[in-house]
Amino acid sequence: MIQETRTKLKALRSRFQLKRPWNNIVIFLLNILIAIPVFIIIHQNIIDPEWPFQIDRILLFISIVAIIQLILRLLRTITIIALGIYLLVLMYGTTIGNYGFSEVFEDYRSMMYLMLDDANPQDLIISKLLPFPNKTKILNAIDFQNPKVRNFAVMATADNFRDVKGYNEYRMIIQCFAVFKEIKEKWNYVDDPKGREYIAAASETVMHFSGDCDDHAIFMAASIRAVGGTPRLIHTGGHIYPEMLIGNKKDLEAINYLIKEVLFKRESKGKEIHYHIDERGQIWLNLDYTARYPGGPFMSEEILGALTLN
Repeated sequence: MIQETRTKLKALRSRFQLKRPWNNIVIFLLNILIAIPVFIIIHQNIIDPEWPFQIDRILLFISIVAIIQLILRLLRTITIIALGIYLLVLMYGTTIGNYGFSEVFEDYRSMMYLMLDDANPQDLIISKLLPFPNKTKILNAIDFQNPKVRNFAVMATADNFRDVKGYNEYRMIIQCFAVFKEIKEKWNYVDDPKGREYIAAASETVMHFSGDCDDHAIFMAASIRAVGGTPRLIHTGGHIYPEMLIGNKKDLEAINYLIKEVLFKRESKGKEIHYHIDERGQIWLNLDYTARYPGGPFMSEEILGALTLN
């Protein structure tokens, strides 16, 4: 009887020893997935001592991995059970088509991409700005309900990015980017008549895709508004350009990835994403005619006034 019990215990011990390496591997892989973004966040928010051979970064990363590994090992049983439940939930999500492995992978890539590829936030826009020049004329010129403007915007969404799949949450923003692409490719800069400020309505500009900066801003704002976007115009003193609301910091991760890796990969390669953050924490992407992609460099970083289309 005693011998039989010892044999059973030995068998159980052998089975546990076979499982244990797999537990360690799973814990280590989970550690790396957690450690990389944690390392990037900490490193970006501490003073760089500029040690030779990047020793400070190496030591920081090793320390983070060691601490997370210790925590995960102490909570190994809970970690393995939680990971198993997590995988089952993702398998269920993948099967029914809501939120599965591919969505998690894209979210993680978006987060890592934004951390590694710093976007370029500009100064905070305060609520007390100077009066916007020609405000009434400009608002009247943004005739987004005009059939000519609406038809152009719809046509742009049909001609650009129709084959982009898997980003249903940002479908409207992708369509606004399609409008940006269409206008960017067709725009012809033409000065106003000498000695006169000529403000063209969007329904007029759509006939020739030509005009100066305020004509471009009006046309872009009207076209984006025509497909459900929220645009605004920024006055910098001698220049007016359009911006588009994309959401909050979480949305910026996905939008940054979409621009850099899906929609404007060639135009934005090696470049930064430029945007403003308003007093409510909302993010507005630059759509100036000088930008080759949404979020391209600002022509002027001075801000004198903002005009939002609600």
